[in-house]
Amino acid sequence: MNLVRTIGSAVSAIVLALGVSDAATAEEIELHGASQFNDDHAFNKALLKFEELTKACYGKPIKFVLHRNSELGLEKEYFNFMSKGVSVDYAIVSPSHMSTYSKKAPLMDMPFLFRDIDHWNKVLDQGGLDPIAEDVKQKADVMLIGYAGGGTRNLIVNSPVTNMAELKDLPMRVMGAPIQTRIFQAVGAAPTVIAYSEVYNAIQTGVIKAAENEAAGIEQMKFYEVGPEISLTQHAITVRPIGFSGKTFRRLPEDLQKCVLEAGKAAGKHGREIESSQDSAKLAKMESEGKLKTHKFADRAKLLELAEPVKKAYAAELGATDVLEQIMSIK
Repeated sequence: MNLVRTIGSAVSAIVLALGVSDAATAEEIELHGASQFNDDHAFNKALLKFEELTKACYGKPIKFVLHRNSELGLEKEYFNFMSKGVSVDYAIVSPSHMSTYSKKAPLMDMPFLFRDIDHWNKVLDQGGLDPIAEDVKQKADVMLIGYAGGGTRNLIVNSPVTNMAELKDLPMRVMGAPIQTRIFQAVGAAPTVIAYSEVYNAIQTGVIKAAENEAAGIEQMKFYEVGPEISLTQHAITVRPIGFSGKTFRRLPEDLQKCVLEAGKAAGKHGREIESSQDSAKLAKMESEGKLKTHKFADRAKLLELAEPVKKAYAAELGATDVLEQIMSIK
């Protein structure tokens, strides 16, 4: 299903008999992508751009099928499929779903990894994540051919938090990854792991006073109704790699392989531009509608300082100290 469908067994037999090495002369190349979302989402727009650019570069008949709205499951399953070379050839997948194969992959999602949006863009454009991509390729046989993402995560609070004093001992929800708890403990908050579906009620009932998310999540879950004060900590900028099955890639003609690599990089950048602009636009729109109010966090430099030793220790645990140093060296 995922790569090629023969035009006809008779033609295939002729090709084999003649010893023709270019299978593309007898087969139609078909690539299957997967997404949990519809075409309004930045991920789909990036994947459709990948299709468009690959076709334009290749210039020969090729068919793309993008399975939308979780038709083929969820991102973790897409990654497993790509690793095995079945069902899904390409998809955008969160780094956390790569951790079963690559210990280094979750580093891409570590809070305070990037100084700001400019640093984030430079790291992605200048190959700062190449060692992680190589580890994923070796361990999972999935190639990271481009980097989408761009959502900036901030604190969602029921009363303003603008400095370190107001952040101290703040009861807040974090995701289940241990690095999330360690980072927010280090900066003085009181993090606790709570299921995403329970965050709204937890803030509403006073179990916690804060959570953290990007603008799309705030809008979708209506977190502004219980946490209308947004503290611009900018503690994470999402990285969402475009993965491509190594097993599929090796079966493609050489000229198409080149096109896939070029298109993946450009499509990732396209996705980043869309998502990062959408993120700030969504936040501004909700603020203009009176749904929330944003607050600059005055002591952001202190957050980075306090997070630094935790980041280094975590990178060491993952065997990725060199990666972290490379990322931080990019100016």
